[in-house]
Amino acid sequence: MANSLFNIIFVMNTIISIPLCMVLNSEFLEAAPCEFLITQLPGFTDKFPSKHYSGYINIDGKNLFYYFVTSEKNQSNDPVVLWLNGGPACSSFDGFVYEHGPFNFEAGKQEGSLPILHLNPYSWSKVSNIIYLDSPAGTGLSYSINSSHYTTGDFQTASDTHAFLLEWFELFSEFVSNPFYISGESFAGIYIPTLASEIVRENGAKPTINFKGYMVGNGLTDDVFDGNALVPFVHGMALISDKMFEEAEAACKGKYYDPDESCVERLLPIYNVIEKLNFYDTLEPCYHKPNSSTSNKNYSRLPLSFQQLGMSSEKPLGVRKRMFGRSWPFRAPVRNGIVQSWPQILSQYNDEYSVPCTKDEVSKAWLNNEEVRKAIHAEPIHVSVIWELCTDRVNYTHDSGSMIPYHKNLTLQGYRVLIYSGDHDMCVPYTGNEAWTRSLGYKTVDEWRPWLTYDNQVSGYVQGYDNNLTFLTIKGAGHTVPEYKPREALDFYSRWLEGKPI
Repeated sequence: MANSLFNIIFVMNTIISIPLCMVLNSEFLEAAPCEFLITQLPGFTDKFPSKHYSGYINIDGKNLFYYFVTSEKNQSNDPVVLWLNGGPACSSFDGFVYEHGPFNFEAGKQEGSLPILHLNPYSWSKVSNIIYLDSPAGTGLSYSINSSHYTTGDFQTASDTHAFLLEWFELFSEFVSNPFYISGESFAGIYIPTLASEIVRENGAKPTINFKGYMVGNGLTDDVFDGNALVPFVHGMALISDKMFEEAEAACKGKYYDPDESCVERLLPIYNVIEKLNFYDTLEPCYHKPNSSTSNKNYSRLPLSFQQLGMSSEKPLGVRKRMFGRSWPFRAPVRNGIVQSWPQILSQYNDEYSVPCTKDEVSKAWLNNEEVRKAIHAEPIHVSVIWELCTDRVNYTHDSGSMIPYHKNLTLQGYRVLIYSGDHDMCVPYTGNEAWTRSLGYKTVDEWRPWLTYDNQVSGYVQGYDNNLTFLTIKGAGHTVPEYKPREALDFYSRWLEGKPI
């Protein structure tokens, strides 16, 4: 009788093409994601436009948290997209809350109260199924009871995320045939090519992921290209004078990534004149916490000299030899391969940890509310600790080197790649991404031109290369493109996923 009932349920589920979700005894629940279905969210009183699921998948003792939004258009045929924020160790709820998630979050009427949620007309779930994943373990709502799991690097993170995807597609098996893409921003410029390579290398794994390509926004790629990008950018944006630029060029000879002492002398005045800008978007004001010492703090106090960087002047590591993500600015260094996070740097000055220029009170109020956690199947605070936009719990080593060989290998195998950049981001300037994409030497198949959105307005510029590689700028956008230009972001995202010209 039980088998007959299961067969009937299975056939019904196949016909209506939704994940099997029934409250039955445990022998059926093992085959169904019913327990992960979200039925209500504190702060939201409207009707969900599509189904939402969330929960944990355990990978070797690491509990990785995801939030899955099915497409509002056609979940059966639309792509499945994995979204990863940067950092390292910045939560993908950054993208969910502030960028392209299904809701817009309005701050609560009183301080500390829950935000009010409204439907986001520019959500990327309008045209795709999208998974927001907190990775690696220790990030956001992902956790482990074994603190040694918080020591990781590029290769381990890629392996864990690939294992997560295999488990996820096993659970949500109806989506296994959908086209699959990876997307993210900032330090996800490291996460994404390493994960894509892991998927391609392990293509015999089951279930078989229908991987088609990836898109990276204002992403890290290569120490030299990224490290040399800032000075030409700030000069081109009229943030430094011709004289300052010419003196830096003469002293550094275009080699800003690994400067000698005479070069550093010319870089310090440049840093001094741009230090008060919002380096995630030079057009936007820099937010400071009320009643906080950060309101009068300038971040030039962060490591700039050889001594502050923990290096000798005889063999400098370089003022800009660093990795950074959503919250790590252009001066956060790498020491002996270990990525220095803001909490680790600020602790040297006895400063309270605060991501510069970034206001995250809304996300903190929502994700640290126990009723919200219960609704999204997240562990309470005493188990998975307080949610932070970016955390210092993770000891991360950038161990995979330059991403250029990864990009070249993947594009030559036919995978589609979109590299997009907000053109007012000073954290990972577009100049670096434009330079490395060009350096691949691919034939130009779509010469540099403006791309248009609504009202026939120029929204940025695009250059198309052979081997399915596209470079795109978004006019007036900062580091987190959909946060600053949500309408334009949905436009190019939709067109690219559909294979249409941008």
